Amino acid sequence: MPKFREERDSIGIVRVPAEAYYGSFTQRALENFPVSGLRPDPRLIRALIEIKIAAARANEKLGLLEPRRARAIIRAGKEALAGKFDGEFPLDPFTAGAGTPIHMNVNEVLANRANEILGGRLGAYDRVHPNDHVNLSQSSNDVFPTAIRILALDLAEALLEAAGKLEGDLRQKAQGHRRTLKSARTHLQDAVPITLGQELGGYATSLAKARGRIEEALRNLRRLGIGATAAGTGINSHPRYARLVVRELARATKLDLENAPDLVEATSSMADFVEIANALDEYAIELGRVSSDLRHLVSGPRTGLNEIRIPEVEPGSSIMPGKVNPSVPEMVNMVSFQASGCAQVVRLAGARGELDLNVFTPVIAFNLALALRILASASKILARRTIRGLRANEKVCREYAERSPGIATALTPVLGYARAAEIVKRALEEGASIREALIAYSGLPRKELERMLDPLALTRPNLTAPRRPRKRR
Repeated sequence: MPKFREERDSIGIVRVPAEAYYGSFTQRALENFPVSGLRPDPRLIRALIEIKIAAARANEKLGLLEPRRARAIIRAGKEALAGKFDGEFPLDPFTAGAGTPIHMNVNEVLANRANEILGGRLGAYDRVHPNDHVNLSQSSNDVFPTAIRILALDLAEALLEAAGKLEGDLRQKAQGHRRTLKSARTHLQDAVPITLGQELGGYATSLAKARGRIEEALRNLRRLGIGATAAGTGINSHPRYARLVVRELARATKLDLENAPDLVEATSSMADFVEIANALDEYAIELGRVSSDLRHLVSGPRTGLNEIRIPEVEPGSSIMPGKVNPSVPEMVNMVSFQASGCAQVVRLAGARGELDLNVFTPVIAFNLALALRILASASKILARRTIRGLRANEKVCREYAERSPGIATALTPVLGYARAAEIVKRALEEGASIREALIAYSGLPRKELERMLDPLALTRPNLTAPRRPRKRR
């Protein structure tokens, strides 16, 4: 059997591997764009196939596609969704604008398989054509952005679930350490007392707010521009096609989808993708900040803060025996850097849309998918391998809190800022604890000082308003 078959397109003859289900358009893209050695996200390919199945159903209902062709395309699509043709989508994600090669790759695979189902041979396209039938009522300009929306909505579910569990684990730990006293640090210097529970609770709240921003951004992604075809005008599509195909997609994907109110805007503007990228960036920033704090708090064990202990997951050095590193938070930091980079790519691509189309959808798809996947995985791993096993070194925490100059803050309403600062400086010079210096030099009764310097009382509002003198009658 020959190793190659010849296909003709509008440019000329193309040699395609004889057994390949893809065709000339894909082959040209393989030769033109060997850029990264990477592949588009599998969920993008799946979304494109789901769109093709939905389009075939819609076109059949409208009488635009013969039932036998529609059934063959749908069967081919279902086989592709089951993984039968996973090796037939070999293109680089950095390819020609608007995702046309990746889109045509899907069209060709489904067309060739549909031809085969109807008794034809690969590459003939006499029974089902990739453009005339699989792509009926469609354009790369509406199909590809629709696929990105489905991809993002689907992958976001895993991220939201992982973020929710991480938040829940942090709140559980916060509750367990609500009385674990420690020193806060501002400007990396000793500050007022705080509890470990308050810090962990603050982390949980920041992640919850970032998760909420992702949920908010997903609302606009549910509005699909499918049916817009080339420029948002709907040319070469039936007036009822857009609504029918969205209905089919919603049923197949089990996603809450609707038609975009303005198909021209949906075709030319990538603002919805920028919005979700910004929300992912904010989540990445908060996730990275939490991980950096955990790395500081666990630093040591002899020369760092050593306020918390986290599970040991691997040896920490190839040269230093017994060394253990905060490997999971380090990984999460790197993920946060990468996700923020992905968001910046989406912002840049969104800003470069011109006239009636943004051609940079392939790089938007690649970076959104990457950010969504790695943030979900990192959140899940951080919860499971770090937060759930987090323990406080309570002795060290309390010692820091009691020795921190920040506790003198409690006496500034009584002594005044300047006098309290003098006592702190004297304590530091003499190597005395702040508590001892306040007792020795403040001039206040010891019993009153003990009450005012109760450490846990210092972690919540405690300023008493001066009493107003009673008016004489």
